[in-house]
Amino acid sequence: MHNHSHDHYHDHGDGHTHSHQTHLQKKFKFAVLVTFCVFLGELIGGIWSGSLALLSDAAHVMSDVCSLLISWLAIHLSTRPATASRTYGYHRAEVFAALINGVTLIGISGWIFYAAYQRYMSPTEIKVTGMFIVACLGFAGNLLILWQLHGASHGNLNVRSAMLHVIGDTLSSVAVVVGGAIIYWTGWYPIDALLSFLIGGIILIGAVNVTREAVHILLENSPRNADADTVATHLRDLDPVKDIHDLHIWSLCSNYCALSVHVVVDENTTLAFDQILEEINTELQTHFGISHTTLQLEQVACAQAGNLLCNAQHS
Repeated sequence: MHNHSHDHYHDHGDGHTHSHQTHLQKKFKFAVLVTFCVFLGELIGGIWSGSLALLSDAAHVMSDVCSLLISWLAIHLSTRPATASRTYGYHRAEVFAALINGVTLIGISGWIFYAAYQRYMSPTEIKVTGMFIVACLGFAGNLLILWQLHGASHGNLNVRSAMLHVIGDTLSSVAVVVGGAIIYWTGWYPIDALLSFLIGGIILIGAVNVTREAVHILLENSPRNADADTVATHLRDLDPVKDIHDLHIWSLCSNYCALSVHVVVDENTTLAFDQILEEINTELQTHFGISHTTLQLEQVACAQAGNLLCNAQHS
């Protein structure tokens, strides 16, 4: 006969999280407004100066306005409470937004490569002064947005993907400024295309990383720092634990993961079940950042286990 004990550990700091998400929404509102102003400035400046580089960057900035809006919506959704049909709430909305932004960035980098190649093959004469002034204003606007979002991307894949868009914009502005200066002093127009290739490469690397991480989470894989073998080994090393089986770890979003496991308790332990639960939860939180757990304690291992980790330590 089994002795079962269940524990659902939900120490998420929901009040603090909601306050943090509200603060993030304000930052994104500011970022959207500034980015839209940069778009208008570059669109008007591009038409006025006849600069293809500025018009191309304006199109890039417009895509960033859309990506920031998607991220903003995802943050808003993540603050909504869980429902009977969505028991984990809307945390996955952030990961889905990151996936959309990552795929969009990959497309944008491809477009930059194509446009840069065309420009390199057929250099276009540019009114450098107008281009230079507008690019400087765009650069200042992007720096302002990066300053606002600085630090907010830590542990949040959605915010990181949005920041990659803004960083791409900032680098584009730098390229336009540097390219404009070189063209002004040397008249060498191909530099504009060469700098665009560099920007496209930087954006592509960041985009691939964000997309890969979003797919990793959407497939419900375990977190990078807490694969099943590592966690299983750590739990088996605890004194009250004889063995474990049916261990499952999955990511809900970039900074929130969950775990369920059956724990076979050592028959010689003097600890009560609630003390064992507390010890295991503390270890999981401290070493792996896992705060959402469902633990089942057993005095005898289940006859049938649905996980290969079961009985891994038995001879």
